[in-house]
Amino acid sequence: MFLSVFDMFKVGIGPSSSHTMGPMVAAARFLDLMRTSPFEFVGLRGSLHGSLAFTGVGHATDRATILGLAGFVPDTYDNDKAEAALAAIAETHSVTPEGLPTLQFDPKADLIFDYDHNLPGHANGMILMATDAQGDVILRQVYYSVGGGFVLTEEELAEGKATNDGPAVPFPFHSAAEMLEMANASGKSIAQMKRENEVARGCADSFAKGTARLWEVMNNCIERGLKTDGILPGGLKVRRRAKGIHDALLAERGMNLNAPHTINDWMSVYAMAINEENAAGGQVVTAPTNGAAGTMPAVLRYYLDHVPGASESHIEDFLLTAAAIGGLVKYNASISGAEAGCQAEVGSASAMAAAGLCAVMGGTPEQVENAAEIALEHHLGMTCDPVAGLVQVPCIERNGLAAIKAVSAASLALRGDGKHFVPLDSVIETMRQTGHDMHEKYKETSLGGLAVNVPNC
Repeated sequence: MFLSVFDMFKVGIGPSSSHTMGPMVAAARFLDLMRTSPFEFVGLRGSLHGSLAFTGVGHATDRATILGLAGFVPDTYDNDKAEAALAAIAETHSVTPEGLPTLQFDPKADLIFDYDHNLPGHANGMILMATDAQGDVILRQVYYSVGGGFVLTEEELAEGKATNDGPAVPFPFHSAAEMLEMANASGKSIAQMKRENEVARGCADSFAKGTARLWEVMNNCIERGLKTDGILPGGLKVRRRAKGIHDALLAERGMNLNAPHTINDWMSVYAMAINEENAAGGQVVTAPTNGAAGTMPAVLRYYLDHVPGASESHIEDFLLTAAAIGGLVKYNASISGAEAGCQAEVGSASAMAAAGLCAVMGGTPEQVENAAEIALEHHLGMTCDPVAGLVQVPCIERNGLAAIKAVSAASLALRGDGKHFVPLDSVIETMRQTGHDMHEKYKETSLGGLAVNVPNC
């Protein structure tokens, strides 16, 4: 099994990897399909199903789909250009993607939120269609946004899309048990094995530049969040708090006012800064999703700013280790809140962060696996119930608490010798089963939990 660091960590836009980035990616793929088709197209249509319908407005799914059909992609997204494009589409009822003719598309009439018909493959389903001059559908494709910005067609999902396309990798572990066996046999760390897998699939120089860019985007997101206040969009009137908390923490330095637990506030504020930026539609990195984007970078920033002896030279090892754990979770369970609840998003992020921190603090592969297991185990059963369908409540604070759990998990693992009762593989499988059994109203539909018990205004 091979899942690249750059698959797990993707630069994109908020507020959701599955509901914003995924639909935009799906639309881009549909345009590519149209470009290779012999038909003469005149118009476009689409429908959103399941969780994409129920929480689509709050997650900007419609906006993302419209922009995707206009040719926008998450990695190079420009907000000013996007706003101009949306205004033009609303006025002309058409889009003109590169390499295709001008296509009729009235978002209000041609993009439907279908609340009544779920698609069978996944909770995040959408159908994109192209029409001829008579308005008949001549090209149709079903897409599923399966979490973390990953998108599969109906056929790819049914076949079980392979993640092994390409040259063989030296350490093809499919489970944590295999990962530890390979580490023991080779004498290499998890990060070293993961790096060799990555290099086998690409250039070492581009890999180093790519990981550096990932951390740059993550850290820039933290910095923007720490400096920006105001009210988040969406109608809940949620106030940004990261700047105020950060300002207070800075003011308290050197005043002997800090209790030992104040370090938790630093972890939380880094995570909240990112998730407030995400909620505002800013540039973030999936880690492994947008809704959980703050947890792992917050722990890495905590390591760099607050742990004695920390070194920026360890950033790559942190990301590699975290990606290895995230890949195991995605391959054997899910990182999608719409599929398995928030245990799959923030729980996975906490496990990835715990593993990364444990690794850069000198943990053995067994201790790293233990750290990930502790963090994920204590997120089991966590529901995804965003108020008003927005990635704000409880998501922003939840990332901060997950960062604290990750640091605690890493610390506990480092206090031991790596031997522990519950294997990570068992926790991942338990998470998968729990997600399968979880009622749909607790899986990113905003039909249960806090979403129905907290006033939306």
